[in-house]
Amino acid sequence: MSIIISNITKVYGKQKALDRVSFEIKAGEIVGLVGPNGAGKSTLMKIITCYIPPTEGEVKVCGFDVLEESIEIRRRVGYLPENTPLYLDMYVKEYLSFIAGIHHLKSDKTKRIAEIIETTGLQLEQKKKIGQLSKGYRQRVGLAQALIHDPEVLILDEPTSGLDPNQLIEIRNLIKEIGKQKTILFSTHIMQEVEAVCSKTIVINKGKIVANKTTDELHKNTSSKNIIHVEFDTTVNKNLIQKIKGVENAINTKENIWEITTPANIDLRSDIFEFAVSQKIKVLSMQKDEKTLEEVFQQLTKN
Repeated sequence: MSIIISNITKVYGKQKALDRVSFEIKAGEIVGLVGPNGAGKSTLMKIITCYIPPTEGEVKVCGFDVLEESIEIRRRVGYLPENTPLYLDMYVKEYLSFIAGIHHLKSDKTKRIAEIIETTGLQLEQKKKIGQLSKGYRQRVGLAQALIHDPEVLILDEPTSGLDPNQLIEIRNLIKEIGKQKTILFSTHIMQEVEAVCSKTIVINKGKIVANKTTDELHKNTSSKNIIHVEFDTTVNKNLIQKIKGVENAINTKENIWEITTPANIDLRSDIFEFAVSQKIKVLSMQKDEKTLEEVFQQLTKN
């Protein structure tokens, strides 16, 4: 495992920012940490990257404990905070050279900087001052500084916040490309980010984990019913439809179109086709309703 979180609690005064949080992230996974503002995402990331200690619990990154072996973790983790801390008066290449020096790179520093500039798409911007760059390119510089020491794990705190649609797509694609070789945990409150980039999603609300699943599992496990819309080529008797095993209800919404309700754990689409064949009628269309990830997010974090 790249990251193991065990019963982490963080208390600020009387406020409990994290409440017995536990999860694991395997090497090579891209995991989205999703939650509303104030849910505890940034606090958790600061603990993982050794910026602040937990009040209780244990965190291990690449096998090292955050309290006892923080230097070893810092060597293996790249971190991009929510508000990217950049020196705006420095040139891009100059800044990356400065960061490489902080990490005491043992290999050819010049070669490594050139590699990272190419990886993050900063070739045309490398001789500009960071203060002259758009927000999208500043985020690329932030990613470059997080990657310069070739970390095993990448922690990104809302890396696409405030970007325009084109910049957002570019950064998403960059994260996916980097994720082919790194373990990545990134936070967001935008569910489209998760669907576009992540293999798994951890949903946090009020300091507690409320879901830790793949995108498909999130859809399935937050729905209590399946709804299937079917259009036949002719009139069908409601009683016949309701005789299909697993059908809870059937509503004729328009002409030959039916809304069929089933339990969430049953997919009756093949059974409906078999029913149509047995009745010598045709299925013109069939569509299974699914909640959007935004609806799933609202359901998980509404309380």
